[in-house]
Amino acid sequence: MEGARLADLGFADLPGLLRPGDLLVLNDSRVLHARLLGHKDSGGQVEVLVERLLGDDETIAQVRASKSPRPGSRLHLEGAVDVEVVGREGEFYRLRFSGDAAGLIERHGRLPLPPYIERLPEAGDETRYQTVFARERGSVAAPTAGLHFDADLLARLRDAGIGIAYVTLHVGAGTFQPVRTENLAEHRMHSERYVIPQATAAAVAATRAAGGRVVAVGTTTLRTLEGAAVEGELKVGAGETAIFITPGFRFRLVDLLITNFHLPRSTLLMLVSAFAGVDEIRRAYRHAIAARYRFFSYGDAMLLHRTPGP
Repeated sequence: MEGARLADLGFADLPGLLRPGDLLVLNDSRVLHARLLGHKDSGGQVEVLVERLLGDDETIAQVRASKSPRPGSRLHLEGAVDVEVVGREGEFYRLRFSGDAAGLIERHGRLPLPPYIERLPEAGDETRYQTVFARERGSVAAPTAGLHFDADLLARLRDAGIGIAYVTLHVGAGTFQPVRTENLAEHRMHSERYVIPQATAAAVAATRAAGGRVVAVGTTTLRTLEGAAVEGELKVGAGETAIFITPGFRFRLVDLLITNFHLPRSTLLMLVSAFAGVDEIRRAYRHAIAARYRFFSYGDAMLLHRTPGP
């Protein structure tokens, strides 16, 4: 979608829509088997959704149970993992695993499909819900715009003179949290961890200096880049971001955005409206509905050009 023009194309057409010298930035985070089912010492059922790893044996997690588990109590998960409830931190719990938390989660946990996919994970989801370039484990949801890429398309993009760089943002469960307040300033985003390598920052700077465009693959990549550049230059290294992008935001780095179609009242829908323009996004969504596009994680994607802003 560019300006007032809408075009229906296949994702394989992407190399022809970009220019030699453009830079594609991808999020290489890998989805954890973050959902674990089990029971408390009392016998009550419990569901754990790991939000992030903390060191070797601890995690921050959402815990669903009929009664909140108490500090010092134990959860018995998937018939194989015992977890101690260390304490509560806001809406989350700190949990201590009996060993390597990441390894236990990967071996015994379940792939955390989005809540609007109302079925258990299937064998095919193990590959469908991971990008082909996923490397750094830590997300509880896939950076879904990246699911459209395969090795052949990435090779064609490189052959077309388009650069490829990576950031890591570990997606938290807050990505599915709707905005429930009319005053957007009252909405609080969950903080998410990111890493920007020196090579990626150098590639972004070189691309912009040469007149190329920075293309963010997914809202997670855009939030990483823009969140690390709110003071001007792109900061290298690890950090945390809770950036909430709404119309009026000043974009500093990203020129184009590849993204799926998002849920109503979601922070992601507000982000794309800020990027491409509220009226333009409304028109694009009306067109997508009329053309029977597929929405959400396993759905179709769009290429957006940034609208001139402040």
